Parts: sequence; structure tokens; C-alpha cells
Amino acid sequence: MTPKVRLHLDQPLVPGQPLQLDRDQSNYLFAVMRLEVGQSILAFNGRDGEWVATVAAASKRGGELFVQHQTRPVQLPPDLWLMFAPIKKARTDFIVEKATELGAARIMPVMTEYTNAERIRQDRLQAHAVEATEQCGGTFVPVVDDLQPLSRVLAGWQPGRQLLWCDEAMVGASRPLTDLPRGPWAVLIGPEGGFSAAEQARLRALPFVHALSLGPRILRADTAAVAALTLWQAALGDWG
Repeated sequence: MTPKVRLHLDQPLVPGQPLQLDRDQSNYLFAVMRLEVGQSILAFNGRDGEWVATVAAASKRGGELFVQHQTRPVQLPPDLWLMFAPIKKARTDFIVEKATELGAARIMPVMTEYTNAERIRQDRLQAHAVEATEQCGGTFVPVVDDLQPLSRVLAGWQPGRQLLWCDEAMVGASRPLTDLPRGPWAVLIGPEGGFSAAEQARLRALPFVHALSLGPRILRADTAAVAALTLWQAALGDWG
């Protein structure tokens, strides 16, 4: 029977490898999930795939697992970044979780002229990405960057990467995504107040930017992120 509990462990995963659990991990496995010695979980570290690991020692303050065998190799997502302007805490958490589930390889909070949040807790958002990967059955954990200015990101743009700009001012039909090239991409979602006139002008002038309409209604930032990632995955990603 396949174990139902999945846990991210930032340790090497090879047959026979002992895995030491910290207090939080032990509390989750043995107090919350009530696992006992001899029972198994699915473990992954984002690099070595998914493995069955068996409980060798159990305590609420600590514990040990032993790696048994691999169930799946690591499944890398498409080379897709999500760039978004942070919003309210719960909705930013939602964006990180859903971007992880939808297969973003990198999550990049960016500061725009109208961004409301001036700071984020990068470590907390990274933890949300780990939890989302545990829940959705993924084997790769996207990196969540610290907050950085959009202008700086655009100035140092990686050659060969295309940018899908979700332009709320653009209503109606846009170029079908299936007409766009495959390869490295990023999706850009704006803040609640939209992009400034100067930011819009700069984006329209960049050769690697492709504007996308998300329909006749203006979507909330968290809704727009889910919609854009879904459209990209269906047209250019690993859903086909």
C-alpha cells in the first residue's frame, strides 16, 4: 500500500540513508499523523525524486527514518517563472501555493510603482511552496525569491526568455498562446492598482514582452495569476 503522508526533507535520499527529523517534523508525523515505528511515508527533497522512508524511531521531539526505495524520479516543471506584485498576506500566500501547484519553476515577487506591500517574508513564502508541493504530489520545490524592483529585473533580463505580460488595459482577443515559441518564459501579474503609464510604456517597448488579455473583466491579482498560469500550461507547458 502506498503511504499517504508526504514530507519534504532537505537531506540526501539514497537507499539505506538515515534521516534525522527535527522537532516540528516529528510532531507532525507522530503527534498529528500518529505514525508509529515500522510505518512508512513518502519523502522528497526537490532533487532526488520521491522515496519510501520507514520510521525507525518515533518521538514528539525527534525521530529517525530510513530510506527504502524510490517511487518516482524528480519531475522538473517547465522553465516558467511567475512574477507578481505582492498583495495582502493571505492572497500572496494563495498565489505562491497555486503557482507551485500549477508548475512554476521560480516565483518572483516584484516591486512596481503601485505595489502596496513594501516587504515580504521570503522564508515564510518558501515554506508555503514546500507545503504546497507536499500536498500536490510534486517532487520539485520552486524557489521563492526575495522582493526586488521590477525595473531591476527587466534591466537584467535573461536573454532568450520570453515574458507574458497580463495587461488589464487590453480587453478582448490577444495573440493565441499556441502561436508563441516554446522555451523559457515568465508570466507577469501587476498590482491591485495596475501598472503605471511609465511601466506600461517600458513593457510595450521590450522585444521579449508579449501582452495577454485575460478577458473582458478585470481580475484580482490572485485570480489573474491562476488564470495566466493555466492558459500558459495548456498552450506551451507540460499539460499536453
